[in-house]
Amino acid sequence: MRLAALICLLLVGSAFAQEDKSKSILDELGKKVKSYNSFYIEFKSVIKNTDAGINETMEGKGWVKGDKFFATYGSNTVISNGVKNWIISAIDKTVYISAVDNNSDDAINPKKLMTIWEKDVKSKYIKEEKGIHIIHLYPLIPSKKDFHTILLKIGVASKELQHVEVRMKDGTRMFYDITKLTPNVDVADSKFVYNKKDYPGYEEIED
Repeated sequence: MRLAALICLLLVGSAFAQEDKSKSILDELGKKVKSYNSFYIEFKSVIKNTDAGINETMEGKGWVKGDKFFATYGSNTVISNGVKNWIISAIDKTVYISAVDNNSDDAINPKKLMTIWEKDVKSKYIKEEKGIHIIHLYPLIPSKKDFHTILLKIGVASKELQHVEVRMKDGTRMFYDITKLTPNVDVADSKFVYNKKDYPGYEEIED
């Protein structure tokens, strides 16, 4: 019994140490991102689900300023003023309008990509590999989330987020590789305003 108790204490202590280490790294990364007045980001994304026959690859870029962002993903454009989102499909000539939902796991926007560890998750430090910190995130309340694990890769020297992998419960995996990040870019507030006149002939569908 004493040996079992000792092993249990060692495992608990190790778990707390892993959480403390990951929290320290993520806190430092969060402070760095929050110090930016704005930023420009470029990334490559892959969405896979073998059972559903999904294997999609696209490149994206975005501008973020506070809670606002403007992003392009392939032929789609997303504009958000922090209250509403406008998802603009050039192929369908349709604009989908919805309220901002920060709890949605379905899509990752540039703002969420750089703050994904901040809300409703716990973290665990996995290992350091080839100059990269590997950290896993898990939902605090699994029943309320569509994902079970998020994997982060953060540069040890650069202290910058390089890769995000979201593992969904339905078998879907979403991969995001950050290829460029430029802080404090000069971007006008008008960038985050949807103007109907810019999309003549587009149908608007409001959720």
